[in-house]
Amino acid sequence: MIRFVLAMTFAFSTSVAAQQAVNVGTGAVLRGLDKVAGDVVDMTLRNGESADIGRLTVRLGECRYPEGDPAADAFAFVTVEEQGREAPVFQGWMIASSPALNAMEHARYDVWVMRCKTD
Repeated sequence: MIRFVLAMTFAFSTSVAAQQAVNVGTGAVLRGLDKVAGDVVDMTLRNGESADIGRLTVRLGECRYPEGDPAADAFAFVTVEEQGREAPVFQGWMIASSPALNAMEHARYDVWVMRCKTD
């Protein structure tokens, strides 16, 4: 069921994007939360860069946004890897305006996209 909802959301967002001009940002601001320690970290990454939060490495593929709105409707392709694990903990598109649609599921950490960078 969740995959169906995600597929429908992606189909809707791509049809909306087809109606609007979509720009590629120079990077994104992502927020990370260590749920055990209560630490919040904002990471400003350029496309292709990565940052560490605890045992996680967060890598930004690219950030896209509808023309004129780099904040609320930003969506970013993010890969999150954890030390000691071969497969990524998360790999996919995160949507700033609806972070729960495709959220990273991890016992200790949360990561989500805040907005695209345009400079």
